[in-house]
Amino acid sequence: MSESTAPGGIRNADLLGVYTNDHLAAATGGIELVSRMLGRWRGTPYQPRLEELRDELLEERSGLRGTMEALGLPVREYKQAAVWLGEKVSRAKLNGHLLTRSPLSDLVEFEFISTAVLAKRAGFETLRAAGEADPRIDSALFERLIAQADKQHHWLADVRREVAAQVFGGHPGAADAAADT
Repeated sequence: MSESTAPGGIRNADLLGVYTNDHLAAATGGIELVSRMLGRWRGTPYQPRLEELRDELLEERSGLRGTMEALGLPVREYKQAAVWLGEKVSRAKLNGHLLTRSPLSDLVEFEFISTAVLAKRAGFETLRAAGEADPRIDSALFERLIAQADKQHHWLADVRREVAAQVFGGHPGAADAAADT
């Protein structure tokens, strides 16, 4: 494994290209999932926050693309297309209901997007740290996106517990420490 250094001080620029393309593809999948969730939750108290989340995801994807452009990293469109298609195929999953939407789908979608927010937050931390090695990376942008992801996860963790209680019973309760890490 070579440790190539790109102009500006980034090591392993080729690996950073793979890494950022993977996060960019995941952002596309997240936008698609939240857009679908909006259809389900339209007219409910969750709609405004889901709309805000979708808008923030679009902004985050744009910021990531801008960083890739600043670093001269190519966008691998086939990864975008594969995730987009995968999200569409995932709608056909077996969930205990053949012709109707299962309440379990509501819970699984909130669990998935909540977990995905933590993964993207980790990616933002990585890129913020890489900004120390390369001034072409806007570390302040990633600092802001980390704070935004924290806010998103906090809300999603609460909603996930509410939906779980609606599906299986019981009370949503407060998140334990592990849910907020």
